[in-house]
Amino acid sequence: MFGYVIANRPEMKIKDFDTYRGFYCGLCKELKKRYGRAGQMTLSYDMTFLVLLLTGLYEPDTLKEYRRCMLHPCSKHLCIHNEYTVYAADMNIVFGYYKMMDDWQDERRLNRRMMAALLKRRCRRVTAAYPYKAEKILDALKGIRDCEERGEENMDKAAGYFGDILAELFVYRQDEWEEPLRKMGYFLGKFIYLMDAYEDLEKDAESGGYNPFLPLYGSEGCEETCRGILTAMMAESARAFERLPILECADVLRNILYSGVWTRYEMVAAKRRQQEEKTP
Repeated sequence: MFGYVIANRPEMKIKDFDTYRGFYCGLCKELKKRYGRAGQMTLSYDMTFLVLLLTGLYEPDTLKEYRRCMLHPCSKHLCIHNEYTVYAADMNIVFGYYKMMDDWQDERRLNRRMMAALLKRRCRRVTAAYPYKAEKILDALKGIRDCEERGEENMDKAAGYFGDILAELFVYRQDEWEEPLRKMGYFLGKFIYLMDAYEDLEKDAESGGYNPFLPLYGSEGCEETCRGILTAMMAESARAFERLPILECADVLRNILYSGVWTRYEMVAAKRRQQEEKTP
């Protein structure tokens, strides 16, 4: 369900892209350091966004270094990390494990079960350090599964549970920024859940799988309605973001929030338009 909170690279300045990639490489390095190759396999740009956000807000001491890795053996590249890189790596593991187990229970996909087995011991370490957050994530995933099993018609319900997960992940500490961070994560989480549903519309219509957009599928104005709902979610998330006093990484974050998150949507919408034009 991750993979939507990404940058629009053609619209980024070179220095901003270097920063973005530097934080991504820093998270990759931290995952390997703390959790080995298995942890490294959970790496995502979505959690890189969280590191950028918390770094921009709290401006911690940050280490920048140039290093080689397996993917870049011939030349050194920028690697950026700080305390929020460590936090994002931990949250990546606990969410990744619970999501893999949830997918296994729902779809019986063997690869998910195998990946969960690799992460199980590592996840226990994180849940011991963050018991409250782990419990909130697990409860929300159970809520999503319950909505899907009973065919919940209110799309806000299932999407809201995923919003609860990101709301909890976005809150690093209880301070004056907790409320806007929580609101930002909540609506971004709802967007991710609904964007995933939008992308899977045809597949779920054919298989009979749960999808909150299915009642709209095939109706006149379906595309406009879906776009309007997704836009409303991102508008609320962006509104909360603009309340945060962020200067560092601000251009990168705005690129993602106002442009990057729509990259997959535009690809899916364009593909559907092409298919409709081919249909007699």
